Amino acid sequence: MRPHIGPMKRILLIISLGLSAPAYAEDSTDGLSLMERGAQLLMEGLMQEMEPALDNLKELADEFGPALESFSTQMGPALRGLLAEVEDWSVYHPPEMLDNGDIIIRRKVPTEDEMTPEVQAEPEEQIDI
Repeated sequence: MRPHIGPMKRILLIISLGLSAPAYAEDSTDGLSLMERGAQLLMEGLMQEMEPALDNLKELADEFGPALESFSTQMGPALRGLLAEVEDWSVYHPPEMLDNGDIIIRRKVPTEDEMTPEVQAEPEEQIDI
């Protein structure tokens, strides 16, 4: 039974093998120097390690692509309008969905126009001592 070597250890092994070849090495049988062959092995190893992740990404894109296209077609103009209205997103809380399905975005600190008269604090009288 072969011991399991993690992906990062494989990549480090390939890199170390590629870097350990001397720069003055003679040509190998296929016309490449040992450094060139090491670099080639490194790239082949990286591609083998990345292949499952790239396949998963392609499957994900195939699955969600049509839904995202439909969403951008329907919601794109509304989102552009919203982005034009809001200058600083840091003054808003994350969106909330109400029980009736409405989505609201609350301001963290209300502006003076939004404050009701009873909320606006009267300046306290100062007493000289």
